[in-house]
Amino acid sequence: MKRVTGIGGIFFKCKDPKALKEWYKSHLGIDVNEYGATFDWQEIADSNPKGSLTWSPSPETTKYFEPSEREFMINYTVDNLEALVGELNKEGVTILDEIATYDFGKFIHILDLEGNKVELWEPK
Repeated sequence: MKRVTGIGGIFFKCKDPKALKEWYKSHLGIDVNEYGATFDWQEIADSNPKGSLTWSPSPETTKYFEPSEREFMINYTVDNLEALVGELNKEGVTILDEIATYDFGKFIHILDLEGNKVELWEPK
């Protein structure tokens, strides 16, 4: 079974997310929204499917990365979240929550060997 298929996003803490997003918009031309920005790409011209990466600054006081004490969280894309969660359970991986389903896909959070919170995402 294929597990991780790519990086879906990079989430990090900062002092002032709104100001930082505006700085990146103003100085680097990043098209920001309330969550950050999404970068879409294609491997080669006219290829399918397209890929994307979310860039998301969060307040330094966010609790979203807990129980990790790190200032970042990486989101990995996966093909079949339910099957992967079953395998991770068998392997003794710490799973922090239940699978959550939204309009844009399914998510779950785990801890890696060093206690970093990792987000797994099966895009819709």
